[in-house]
Amino acid sequence: MNFFKKIFGSKQQSGKEIKSDDRGKYMPELKLPIDEKFTINFKANGGKFLYCDDLNEVFSNFNNILTENSWEDKPALVIDDNLIKKFKSVGFTSTKHSSAAIYFLTTCENLIATDGSLLICSHQIAAKKLTDLPVNFVVFATTSQIVDTIGEGLQGIKSKNRKQIPSNITTIKHFKSDDEKDFLSYGSSSKNLYLLLLEDL
Repeated sequence: MNFFKKIFGSKQQSGKEIKSDDRGKYMPELKLPIDEKFTINFKANGGKFLYCDDLNEVFSNFNNILTENSWEDKPALVIDDNLIKKFKSVGFTSTKHSSAAIYFLTTCENLIATDGSLLICSHQIAAKKLTDLPVNFVVFATTSQIVDTIGEGLQGIKSKNRKQIPSNITTIKHFKSDDEKDFLSYGSSSKNLYLLLLEDL
């Protein structure tokens, strides 16, 4: 009888939850929700994540970022005029010249869960290369922008811009300083990135 208990387990044990640590290495991975997957991968890339319930919390966290880095009087590169209007109550200085800016305030097209990257295009960076932009990024995004894969993000860009697909589509993935880079990030432009993520679902 004990032999069968070992193989099939008793009825009392069958109700127990299997923890992820107890799963065999050949078992399929437990599927995480995409928001949780994005958060884990984004942080693993070195990004700084600030979750916000409403716009007031977004502005408060933005002010905290400026204070923490002593950027209160420093100019921000802002390409999107709508973003200047949205953040005008904060009272920050903006410029259209990247050479004068200390940080870059922007939006993004999508947040990619599988690798924790941010998908951007000419709507955010115009014709500039990532290397032309400041090292410091502050990105404003919403939870509805999280998608599972880059393919889904690209499909979204295509469907939103049927008349003319934007140019300069790229991802930002490495948010650590140069001395922390590994060979996988060689040749990419590493950014010190803060993400202000607004809950909108």
